[in-house]
Amino acid sequence: MGKRYFCDYCDRSFQDNLHNRKKHLNGVQHLRAKKVWYDLFRDAAAILQEEQSKKPCRKFLQTGQCDFGSNCRFSHMTEVDLEKLNAQVQEERRAKEQQRDGIANPPGTIEEWLEKRAKRLGSAQTNSADHEEESVFQYPPGWPPVHELPPSLQAPPPGRWLVPPNLQWG
Repeated sequence: MGKRYFCDYCDRSFQDNLHNRKKHLNGVQHLRAKKVWYDLFRDAAAILQEEQSKKPCRKFLQTGQCDFGSNCRFSHMTEVDLEKLNAQVQEERRAKEQQRDGIANPPGTIEEWLEKRAKRLGSAQTNSADHEEESVFQYPPGWPPVHELPPSLQAPPPGRWLVPPNLQWG
């Protein structure tokens, strides 16, 4: 029977040869199915911009249905839908701006850790070399109990790791 090619976009399979695959991949049905799939992952701003540039679909507004469905070149969004989408876009923009400005950093972020580390290193350099500060190791919130962690994730022993003087790596 030979090999079969399965297209995830179209949910179809057919005999796999160059002619059939090329014909399918360039076909209208495949291209539409592929567009629908990638449209699922578009951001709200792109969808809003596209829908605002389209004229409203008369048939959809009158009956609530359109024969063309997602392939219709007119917009199937009502004014209320467009307002909701616009509000979502504005909220996403505000969240991005707050994140960029550092207002909405969640607790325990890398940035916080780096800031604390820089302060600790800065204070350690200003202190004399005799005073070595012990840092207290803390597990991140939400981690499993210590006895369930693999050795690579367990806290280092107090002091330092014991390394034999004649240890050779490699």
